[in-house]
Order: sequence, then structure tokens, then C-alpha cells
Amino acid sequence: MQIAVNATPIVDGRYGRCLENSRKIRWDIDKDVIRGREFDYSGLFLPDGLTMISRLGFLSAADARLLSQIQGRTYVNIFALAERWINAKVLELSREHWLGDQVALEAMVGFSQEELKHQELFRRLERMMAASMPAGYEAMGNPDEIASAVLGKSTWSVLGLTCNIELFTQVHYLESIRPDAAISPLFKDVFLFHWKEESQHAILDELEWTRSDRKLGAAERDAAVDDLIALVGAVDSLLQAQSKADVRYFCHVAESRYTGAQVAELEAGVLKAYRWQYIGSGAQHPRFVKLLTGMITQAQAERVTQALAPLMA
Repeated sequence: MQIAVNATPIVDGRYGRCLENSRKIRWDIDKDVIRGREFDYSGLFLPDGLTMISRLGFLSAADARLLSQIQGRTYVNIFALAERWINAKVLELSREHWLGDQVALEAMVGFSQEELKHQELFRRLERMMAASMPAGYEAMGNPDEIASAVLGKSTWSVLGLTCNIELFTQVHYLESIRPDAAISPLFKDVFLFHWKEESQHAILDELEWTRSDRKLGAAERDAAVDDLIALVGAVDSLLQAQSKADVRYFCHVAESRYTGAQVAELEAGVLKAYRWQYIGSGAQHPRFVKLLTGMITQAQAERVTQALAPLMA
């Protein structure tokens, strides 16, 4: 009797390179990042290239710094929230490597372990900021409920959103956070070490997204494009709620009092900044554009463009 043997699975060397790089840059929350330090509130938490605070010309220097710190606190909490669903999806996808490429499996397991570490880091930072900033800050959305809703969409769309996030992480650190000498040293170090591991995650996201795409038929991919548009819309709904909450908190603790028109300008300005931070800076990333347009039709690309247009204005 002849026994049929499955063909050897194709092995992609990029999984191995990600694993090797991950081992080289592995870091510890206490020894490498926090190192017994507290936040320096004499500095910014995020640069103007992300916060767009300089456009709000009526703010005093102290209030501009405060608004940067509030946006930085939200930055930490948004990442903690996103990594909840990212880790769950990574663990789910790792199952597909159980009996195949064991290097790819180890890279995915390492990805998951690093995301869990990032979540713990961001929880630590939130506790530190909660203890040292005035009371009243609100992080909108329940992380488990949001993760459950995201994971209810197609794998292709979840990986598309995740790839967007991992890529904008690179842009934010390299182009805005690293060059700005005014940023609190601890906050800068947090995103230095975060960037180091996310650099590998962005490659693994790309590998898994394109691998997922190869499994889809035309109708499934078309539905997945709708899922991606819906996920971006859900992110925007969260940003709308968070920007209002952040402006409300800012007005409560700021040194100045603001008119109704100024509060409206603050709300519009913070929402614009958040849309750029969490949607636009990833959606416009050349690598993301190349990946996405390489998988979808022109008509589907136009649907995505139309959905993004109001958020990018």
C-alpha cells in the first residue's frame, strides 16, 4: 500500500530573520525601560507632529504641554487596547503553523509573548500616570468588548488593520518621537523599546496578511474589504469619544478657562490629531498602500478611499 505524503510546506526565511532579530533586541520592562524612573511633567509626552497642538494658537505653553501629556496618556491606552485583539489573533494564527514550519511557529509565539509584555508595560504606565496626574481622566471603551468585536470580523480585515497599526508605530517613533528633544525621557524610552519589537511585528503582520489573502476567493475578499472599512469606522467612533473625553479632562485641569468656541476648536483639533495618529499615518504609509492595492481591485480600492476621505480631510 502506498501512503500519500503531503508536500513539504514552503518555508519563508523572513520568519526566521524576525525571530533572530527578536532574540537580539529582547528587553525587560523594569531593567531596560522604566529603570526606577517617574514621568517628567516638565516635558512633552508626544511631539507636535502627532498632536498638532501648535495649530491651537490660544493655548499657553503650560496648557500646550498638558494637552501633549493627555494625548500621550491616551496613546498608551490606545496601544494597550489594540494589542488585546492583536495578541488574540496572533495566537489564533499560530495554530496554522503547529504542524508546519516550526521556525514560523516560534516567531509567532514570540510575537504573542512580546504583545503580552507590551500590554503589561502600558498597564504599568497608566497606573503611574493615574497616580501623578489630576483625577478625572477617562479611557473610553472596554478592551475586551472592543477586541471581541474586532475579532468577529474576517481574519484578512483584522490583519489589514493590524498591519496599519504596526506600520504607523514605526513612522511615529522614527519621524516624530525620536528626533524631538523636548519629550519626557521616560516616555521617549518607552517608545524606543516598543518600536524595536514592533519592527519585527510589522514584518510578521505582512507575512500573515498576504498568507491569509492567498486563501480567499473573489467574493470573500470583497466582503473582507467591507470588514476593513467597518473596522476603520469603529476605530473612528472610538477616537471621537476619546477626543471629547480628553478635551473635557483638559478643560477641567488646565490653568486657563476656555470659551465655548475655543472648546469646539479643541475638540476638532484633538480629533484631527487622533485621526492622523491612529488611521491616516498608517493608511498613507507607502508599504501599507502597496500591500493593500496589491491584493484588491481598483473598484475595491476606490471604496476604501471614499471611506477614508472624510477622516483624512
